[in-house]
Amino acid sequence: MGIFDKLFGRKNTEENMEKSDTRVSALPVLPEEIYESATMELQDIIAPSALKIEPKSINLGDKIARTYFVISYPRFLTDNWFSPIINLDKIFDVSIFIEPIDTSIALREFQNKVAEVQSQISARESKGMVRDPMLDTANQDLEGLRDSLMQAQEKMFDVGLYITIYADNDLELFKIESEIKSILESKLIYIKPALFQQDDGFKSIIPIGNDLLNVHQKLNSEPLSSIFPFVSFDLTSDKGILYGLNRHNSSMVIFDRFSLENYNSVTFAKSGSGKSYCTKLEILRSLMFDTDVIVIDPEREYEYLAEAVGGRYFNISLSSEHHINPFDLPIPREDETAADVLRSNIINLVGLFRLMLGGLTPEEDSLVDRAISETYAIKDITPESDFSNIEPPLLSDFEMVLSGMEGSESVIQRLVKYTRGSWSTFLNKPSNVDINKKFIVFSVRDMEDELKPIAMYIVTHYIWNAVRKNLKQRLLVVDEAWWMMKSEDTASFLYSIAKRGRKYYLGLATITQDAADFMKSPYGVPIVTNSSIQILLKQSPSTIDVLQKTFNLTDEEKYLLLESGVGEGIFFAGTKHVAIKVIASYTEDQIITSDPSQILKIKQAKVDLEEAEASRK
Repeated sequence: MGIFDKLFGRKNTEENMEKSDTRVSALPVLPEEIYESATMELQDIIAPSALKIEPKSINLGDKIARTYFVISYPRFLTDNWFSPIINLDKIFDVSIFIEPIDTSIALREFQNKVAEVQSQISARESKGMVRDPMLDTANQDLEGLRDSLMQAQEKMFDVGLYITIYADNDLELFKIESEIKSILESKLIYIKPALFQQDDGFKSIIPIGNDLLNVHQKLNSEPLSSIFPFVSFDLTSDKGILYGLNRHNSSMVIFDRFSLENYNSVTFAKSGSGKSYCTKLEILRSLMFDTDVIVIDPEREYEYLAEAVGGRYFNISLSSEHHINPFDLPIPREDETAADVLRSNIINLVGLFRLMLGGLTPEEDSLVDRAISETYAIKDITPESDFSNIEPPLLSDFEMVLSGMEGSESVIQRLVKYTRGSWSTFLNKPSNVDINKKFIVFSVRDMEDELKPIAMYIVTHYIWNAVRKNLKQRLLVVDEAWWMMKSEDTASFLYSIAKRGRKYYLGLATITQDAADFMKSPYGVPIVTNSSIQILLKQSPSTIDVLQKTFNLTDEEKYLLLESGVGEGIFFAGTKHVAIKVIASYTEDQIITSDPSQILKIKQAKVDLEEAEASRK
């Protein structure tokens, strides 16, 4: 009797019909009976809303399931043959049932089978028939396996391998079935649907350990070991840093960027998806492996990290006390000449002036090129000079040289604001920054937006010259790299570093939230292709199609990026890629966090600690 029957005292229908003045009388109901009647059990929670069993499938509410069993294996099974199935981005279940066979029973069966095969071979020989290679091979295999069983080198097993796939409709189910069949049949492994046995098949798949299908094949130890299913693409190596956890199998993604053909990386993610957090975590762990790290920080996100690890932080702005002279020259390395260094620097300066002056005509370009060479010459800097004992010119020296050249009026007018105007405090002074530290941060947050690409270009150029002085494992991080992609000259310079960095043991890490603008640049795709590591975190719908085309993402990977949480995405390294979740320890999280509320709490804790220490004194 249900709870409503108890509450309303429902009686037998016939009895009610006999009585014309039927009255509903309430029966006493105890509170625990009401509670128990509304209690849901585990099967009520996990069970589908509806179940329909058909000959070739089972409808589970909104999903369609179909179970398959393996009916045939080839003569040889290679290692990890099941890995392509396990790593499919599809929803499916796999059950493997393994029953050991008593060796004595197996040997008796083998004796009979060997005798049968040898009898067939003898019969063909007596009739003068041509030898059957299949019979000869079977005889050799059976004798070899029999000997291994007798020597206890192998054991025999009854193995049942079942696969259940799920889909939203019949068409999707057919596509998944075709994909799985094509993968397996290419390896000479054949499967069949459990026709009229889908009920037993589904019960065999669910994790209760019941094999109701009972479709087995006999396998010895060696081929059985190749079915080991707990494999997937992973990036776990003996050395490197921990980037995160493989979301597929929870293995650690450990990788060394300096073990690849180039040391560059790109990171694309929408705002708030954890790209800075991921980058700072890599920086912190790279420092532990004696890697020098230099960061160009447009948003002042790395100041606290620099303070925590004992690095140097330079705030580059018009009012800053830190200055960089774009005319600085690096000391040539052993494999370089002074002429090569001077020529390369002149080319880069022409690009800088093209950016500063809003473009140059061909005539102005030639004029600026010649003026730069003469500016160096007035300081006795020539292709034959010793760059270790020179005093580089300033921007005002360049202006003076230009003023003595015919046709330079327009260039000088545009240059004045950098030499004598409000912007002169930044560019027209000798360099006074020292990057002789393990961790260096250049912040350009307080620089005007109009000057920010110029500042990033000058800082990057200064870093590049410093990197070339001595060979050392370094990582250059350019956050919000789309600023540099806005101009062809800055984008070209960034691309040249990506191409040439390996020669100087330098890895370039470009990070951006505006993937569309980055890819619009003619140097966007080349930078990506010259990066052995690509990290894609949560994306916005407006940029996902661009990334799908660039990185050749499947639809499943596309939706994974759209639906990922903070710090989740896809990690590409070389030819492999895995779904990743970035994780940090508590201490690391306190150092690298970008959460404003968390940062305020940390600052307040520091103030409280200082006040407590002061009160003790």
